[in-house]
Amino acid sequence: MRRRSLLASTAALAACSSNPLLPAGPRLRAAPELLAQAPAAPREFRAAWVATVANIDWPSKPGLSAAQQQAEMHAMLDRAAALKLNAVILQIRTSADALYESALEPWSEYLTGVQGRSPGYDPLALWIDQAHQRGLELHAWFNPFRARQSGAKSAHAASHLSQTQPQWVKRYGEQLWIDPGEPAAAEHTLAVFRDVLQRYEVDGIHIDDYFYPYPISNDGQELDFPDEPSWQRYLQSGGGLARHDWRRKNVDDLIARLHGMIRATKPWVRFGISPFGLGKPALRPEGIAGFSQYDKLYADVERWLERGWLDYLVPQLYWPMAQKAQAFVPLLDYWHGQNPHKRHVWPGLFTSKITDKADSWPVAEILGQIEQVRTRYPGSGHAHFSMIALQQNRRGLADALAAGPYAQEALPPACPWLEADAPSAPLLSLVGLDEQTLRLAVQPGPAKPVLRHALWLRYRDQGWRLRVVSGSELSLPRAGLQGLVISAIDRVGNESPRLALALD
Repeated sequence: MRRRSLLASTAALAACSSNPLLPAGPRLRAAPELLAQAPAAPREFRAAWVATVANIDWPSKPGLSAAQQQAEMHAMLDRAAALKLNAVILQIRTSADALYESALEPWSEYLTGVQGRSPGYDPLALWIDQAHQRGLELHAWFNPFRARQSGAKSAHAASHLSQTQPQWVKRYGEQLWIDPGEPAAAEHTLAVFRDVLQRYEVDGIHIDDYFYPYPISNDGQELDFPDEPSWQRYLQSGGGLARHDWRRKNVDDLIARLHGMIRATKPWVRFGISPFGLGKPALRPEGIAGFSQYDKLYADVERWLERGWLDYLVPQLYWPMAQKAQAFVPLLDYWHGQNPHKRHVWPGLFTSKITDKADSWPVAEILGQIEQVRTRYPGSGHAHFSMIALQQNRRGLADALAAGPYAQEALPPACPWLEADAPSAPLLSLVGLDEQTLRLAVQPGPAKPVLRHALWLRYRDQGWRLRVVSGSELSLPRAGLQGLVISAIDRVGNESPRLALALD
């Protein structure tokens, strides 16, 4: 047929059947009777971490060419989209370094093998663009305080904090650590977050469980973190907290200030934290035991939830369901119970425990944990650590997810406390209609920015099927198509009124 844009609303669509430019035969019309028939779009956060430290996930090794790195990136994003994930959490700052163009910190050694050497392109910019093209959110993952990971091999770049601000950086075992008690170091870390937030269209800012370092021992004696200079300056300034409480306050202050900075800069960007999975010893469910991040990492996660300083929590519940001292279900319930502001709680799953080794978890463990989350907290979600296990389809894991819990697409849960108003219904225009294909241009309404669209399709004898789309044009197979219902989804997940069309 003649290619021509004809309309921008269902009212105009209704006039299609009488337009002399269209050939005789089936016509597209407004169909308000379909609005109540299409199901509500399912909601579930489905994410995978992409770890770059030590080349866990990406790139597969340092020193690959830009083309090789990008081919691996495309393959990972293709797998994520094919599995119907809706977010990736990309590690962009592993050790006071950068996997993006930065004037504040040097290029990561995990790209080229040499800290400070450019890979020849901007990885973060490309990851964002390619994720969004596939309808995936991109959450930027930072480590706020680590300055050198134990397996690092490259010499420090001249611009690394260990060289420019050595008084901030402390050696602890085989790692270097930025002292959270140094006020100027905290300012620098916040400046790094702000820089990324201002220059890149990320959907989320994400930090993990590394605050103060996990403790190490020497001859059975636990070594204290070497922050004596900053501690003494605190005391001399009149500070009255005990040392452990002071350390917790240092971390609390970073979380509160980071939360406030995101709200002031781009209030639609979600702030997520992925802490160690066990809460305060005094509050834990009966029978739960193990490491105390409150006492050792100085992370008062319950306080952050109580203050509403985050949008989503991804506690690392990295234990099998049958392990009673760290049982998955009681811990899942625990974190939901510490959540007075009803922020999202999406457990982190230890998917990488599925391996080709004898001690591998069975695939059924991960499937069972997903089922427990869905049964107990419908419409919530989860995140996989890490993408490599899905990419490699270990023990058929990706196949099992695709055939089972991920058979249908899902939208990420909304965050209405960030933006309460819904977007306008989308605008449609007819681009092409022939015997094989229906082509529609789709654009957001005028009210506010839109991230994606939820499209329900009804084909003869198949019922309703959901597609989550992010492009500006829809190309739909005509055979058996009876109708469609479409809505716009804004940057924080709010859904617009629906628009319904039928093909007569």
